[in-house]
Amino acid sequence: MKKFTKTHEWIEVDGETATIGISDFAQKELSDVVYVELPEIEKKLEKGESFMIVESVKVASDINAPVNGEVIEVNSLLEDEPEKVNESAEADAWFVKIKLSDPKEVDDLLDENSYKEYTLSEK
Repeated sequence: MKKFTKTHEWIEVDGETATIGISDFAQKELSDVVYVELPEIEKKLEKGESFMIVESVKVASDINAPVNGEVIEVNSLLEDEPEKVNESAEADAWFVKIKLSDPKEVDDLLDENSYKEYTLSEK
């Protein structure tokens, strides 16, 4: 099950590993993504802190960590094909996989329905 943040990141947990990306709502707001600056493997993520950057033709946006953890894999496909973020933000264009520091942190995030309600209030 995906969970979401109010800063438009999503996270999907599998045991002690989680995959992180940005929501479809966020990629539409960014418009044409032209560059993705992925973090290094073993980078420590702190909940709420920026850990990478996504640039579009409109703006450069910080991507914030939804939870604490350590990067164990990056989606290197995005280095050569950043436009994949616009094509498949919530599937193939995930950014990182992390080892969670505390899997219970995910419980504090928004479920899909709550996130959709939140994005409607942002328009």
